[in-house]
Amino acid sequence: MSDLQLRRRALQLQNRLGKSKLTPPEIARMWGIKSQKVIAWIRSGELRAINAAENASGYRPRFLVDVEDLALFELQREAKPVERRPRRKRRGQPTGFTEYF
Repeated sequence: MSDLQLRRRALQLQNRLGKSKLTPPEIARMWGIKSQKVIAWIRSGELRAINAAENASGYRPRFLVDVEDLALFELQREAKPVERRPRRKRRGQPTGFTEYF
């Protein structure tokens, strides 16, 4: 993934949404998932975000995700084609084998 590709995707997102930062519920609505999943990605470090709450060490964080970080996350988790494994060959019957039935 090139830097140009990342910036292009970030600009497309920003133009479509009209914002440079998004909240987890906005991202969840955009992708059709629950906001708890987005927050879990943020807490695990997979998705970068800032805590914009007045009290950063408080009980309830207010996460904001930059559009460029969201574009990077999308590129990293992009579905890739699965390589088909070759078919397994059937084992032949051993020599001297007699089939009775």
